Amino acid sequence: MSSASRCTVVTSAASKMAEKAGVPVVSIVGKSDSGKTTVVEQLVRRLVDRGHRVATCKHHVHEVDIDVPGKDSWRHARAGAQVTMISAPTQFAVVSKVDRERTLEEIVHAAGDVDILVTEGFKRAGSVRIEVARRARSDELISTVEELTALITDHSDLQPEGVLVFGLNDYDALTDFVERTFLGGKAPYGD
Repeated sequence: MSSASRCTVVTSAASKMAEKAGVPVVSIVGKSDSGKTTVVEQLVRRLVDRGHRVATCKHHVHEVDIDVPGKDSWRHARAGAQVTMISAPTQFAVVSKVDRERTLEEIVHAAGDVDILVTEGFKRAGSVRIEVARRARSDELISTVEELTALITDHSDLQPEGVLVFGLNDYDALTDFVERTFLGGKAPYGD
């Protein structure tokens, strides 16, 4: 099978997964310090510039303080509030205590009226995984070939058969792929 044929198969399968989910979820995964946050930042910026409404979710394996320690809402939560809300003229945030980790489906629902959810760090959840693998960080992938939708790398030895590969800084091509595969191919408001 040629490289172009393999890419078509991968793109077609990924597109079908997105259709089933309603709001497409694209998970950027990789080892710590591989560049995931930079990829998410660049992808989100470009999608928003093209007119898409984007939500993001960062996965943490440990509890994190979302509010600034010592500030009022942090103190409210430490006093026992189940839900803490912060309201400002241009922002509104809700921090809730939960009894279990939320599924990607629940996170999509909580994201509201968006075109796409881009996640970072959901290594085992979701069906659309784009792995970031920098040569300086690793010689192997954390995902199996079957789990990958695409790979972003500067490592010439990491070229798994049947997986679409992008250069480490090829953000425009990555955005084109995500837009074409998961958002119907064009910005909602035209160019």
